[in-house]
Amino acid sequence: MTIGIANDHRGYRLKKIIQKHLENNRYQVKDYGTGSNVEVDYPDYALLIGAAINQDEIHFGIVICGTGIGIAIACNKIKGLRCAKVDSLDEAEMTRLHNDANVLALNGNMDDEKAVAIMSKFITTPFSNDERHIRRLTKIKKIEDDIL
Repeated sequence: MTIGIANDHRGYRLKKIIQKHLENNRYQVKDYGTGSNVEVDYPDYALLIGAAINQDEIHFGIVICGTGIGIAIACNKIKGLRCAKVDSLDEAEMTRLHNDANVLALNGNMDDEKAVAIMSKFITTPFSNDERHIRRLTKIKKIEDDIL
């Protein structure tokens, strides 16, 4: 499984921790930047993750900014992305089971162990394939196709 990871300057520290954990657990990781804590604009990195998902370069994206909110909003403007800003293990599990989210957004100030646990739960939880969730995702896709 290949996982893409991107961040703004406020997410750089946590990205390095998550990236190391993924690599230690034998995941392929593609780093889409930024490579430092010098100020950058998070929408630029959301676009890189979006392109990678839509071109089937990666299975999942992990994005990190100061709160996780801005980069999640930017990701959700990109066709084909279902990004969830997650703060708990339950949310990580539910967004995969029910929403088939393909991008995880994290707060760059989150506790390291908590962030790693959330990320692990996200990438190991399969979509339920329940009819009700497929129906809802189909409606979301229709909105995306009709409006955007």
